[in-house]
Amino acid sequence: MKAALFNTLGSPDAVLEVIDVDTPSPGHGEVLVRIACSAVNPSDVKKRAGPSPGLLDDGYIIPHSDGAGVVEAVGRGVPASRIGERVWVYQAQYARRFGTAAEYVALPSDRAVKLPNAIDFDVGACMGIPAMTAHRCVFADGPVDGKTVLVTGGAGRVGHYAIQWAKHAGAQVIATASSPEAEEHCFAAGADAVCPHSGDEFVRVIAEETSGRGVDRVVDGEFGANLPGLLDVMNTGGVIATYASMRVPEPVLPFRQMMFMDITIRLVLVYAMPEPAKLDAIEDITDCLDKGLLQHRIAHRLPLEKIAMAHQLVEQSGFYGVVVVDVE
Repeated sequence: MKAALFNTLGSPDAVLEVIDVDTPSPGHGEVLVRIACSAVNPSDVKKRAGPSPGLLDDGYIIPHSDGAGVVEAVGRGVPASRIGERVWVYQAQYARRFGTAAEYVALPSDRAVKLPNAIDFDVGACMGIPAMTAHRCVFADGPVDGKTVLVTGGAGRVGHYAIQWAKHAGAQVIATASSPEAEEHCFAAGADAVCPHSGDEFVRVIAEETSGRGVDRVVDGEFGANLPGLLDVMNTGGVIATYASMRVPEPVLPFRQMMFMDITIRLVLVYAMPEPAKLDAIEDITDCLDKGLLQHRIAHRLPLEKIAMAHQLVEQSGFYGVVVVDVE
């Protein structure tokens, strides 16, 4: 089969290559999926760039956790009825060497989720990291119906789905954005109000929207940098669910202030989500896909032969949506 892989860590144009490798066979409890689309997420490019201790100890890596395609074969213990099923896959390259940047991937059958016939493969490839992370952030600490949810970076990959999850669940949603274009993306996803990431206007808008009470939940994509401002706009007993802290990777916590506010900090990593949380996310994703309730954004589509360019795009950012690699 044709696959993209890397043998060393480094820049995409230096280490990624597309070559022929052996097609895998599904083991016990696995399915073999012919991949149509493979999504490139920030975690994929970070692993390739390094440092990732031990990543290459057992040989080359075929990158990417998320993708979509068709089940072509099953291993022992998996019903043959799954053959021919359209699926989206997640965690293909977590704690494993072989991901979705290839014509085929063999992986545990529960990581291949049925994709409704009306949903294109490129959309299916978006459901793993972005949609599941957002779901966990919004719902990990209970229902949000009637609550106010603040989504920082609402135009981002995760933020875009977080706005939708919270809004569908009955929350008032406030999002932050850095430009008029980003504001438009937030409003299109369903945000009730949009404000800057920080500063006096940030505080003013949130105070106005919540009648001075503050927000109940935060879905946050830049924890260390955002924390001081978030504490100015949170209600007592609020929750910050955060999935990244790139600008301030080792933040200092103002313990006393947070303690007197009874603040809960939840750190979210999609790979480490409890299995019941993954199943909850999958159930809601399936329901919303069936009903056409979710909006999706494909920012760039490139062929597998241009996977290095796809990785470069994700590293450079500056666009809204997911980068998808077409494998077929």
